[in-house]
Amino acid sequence: MPATSALRRTFAVIAALPLLTLAACGYGSQADKDDTAKVAAGAKKTDGLDSVRIGYFGNLTHATALVGFQKGYFQKELGATEVTPAIFNAGPSEIEALNSGSIDIGWIGPSPAINGYTKSDGTNLKIIGGSASGGVKLVVDPKKIKSLKDVKGKKIATPQLGNTQDVAFLNWAAEQGWKVDAQSGKGDVTVVRTDNKITPDAYKAGSVDGAWVPEPTASKLVAEGGKVLLDEASLWPDKKFVITNIIVRQAFLKEHPKAVEAVLTASVEANKWINANPDEAKAAANKQLGNDSGKELPADVLDPAWKSIQFTDDPLAATLDTEAEHAVKAGLLEKPDLKGIYDLTILNKVLKGEGESTVGDAGLGS
Repeated sequence: MPATSALRRTFAVIAALPLLTLAACGYGSQADKDDTAKVAAGAKKTDGLDSVRIGYFGNLTHATALVGFQKGYFQKELGATEVTPAIFNAGPSEIEALNSGSIDIGWIGPSPAINGYTKSDGTNLKIIGGSASGGVKLVVDPKKIKSLKDVKGKKIATPQLGNTQDVAFLNWAAEQGWKVDAQSGKGDVTVVRTDNKITPDAYKAGSVDGAWVPEPTASKLVAEGGKVLLDEASLWPDKKFVITNIIVRQAFLKEHPKAVEAVLTASVEANKWINANPDEAKAAANKQLGNDSGKELPADVLDPAWKSIQFTDDPLAATLDTEAEHAVKAGLLEKPDLKGIYDLTILNKVLKGEGESTVGDAGLGS
């Protein structure tokens, strides 16, 4: 479905937001590689590629990618093809990088994936796997907000206009009967779009009264005296909803299916190890966060954040369709045609090979 003028205006605002800097390609920030990411002797290049560029966020909701780099799963599966990581703060910036060809594959939230697919009339990306569910909370200043109804009239931070948490909060506010202009964030509650790295400082300074944010930002706010008022998982059937997908450039998928299979194999291996070894996995993810940012998370942030996230290869496609409906109701998106947004063929091949159950696309496959 062609993007409407309203949709184009939304994307124009998103595209105008500042991007992080990556010297090599102009997007994201370069991640440090761990010593475990070594090329095995005699390994060959996958699909003849010199490198595969993978994007992700410095969030625990992207722990599959964090562990994949930290434990060397990606490099093991790609052989002599170098795996190159790039870190982003929010989805719109990563979509820009994917569109420009600066990255090939990325871990990303559902709303930017929907926006990116719709903006290109279904030509630029495919969702090829799932990664995580949950890990999003509304944390507030308990001195100012004691109940859900007290959120009205307050200033609530979300990471970025049009990102997954922004859409979720706008939808929740609408369900309370409150009116908010999606573009400006002004209304019965004020939405303040704030970089996750800055949100804890904004909270301490009193410039926001709370935030609807992913982990570990939510637990950082709790460590600063905030209170979890709502866990988004409580709003979903079975308390499951997609928070992180795996996407790929369609041209890369077509030209380099073996490389895509290698990355998905590494992702499945990482999730299997995470679920079998939660404490070790938590430590590995934290170590990679330290490599990427220069600072690991303290235990009072890491432990509660980790408990609220589920890691799964299932993209939970039905919940993505619901999140698209939320974006439409929030006024950020005209009703999109998402048919074809998923291609789970390679993932299901990998899952079968591992003796695992295959996953579905809720009728939104190619």
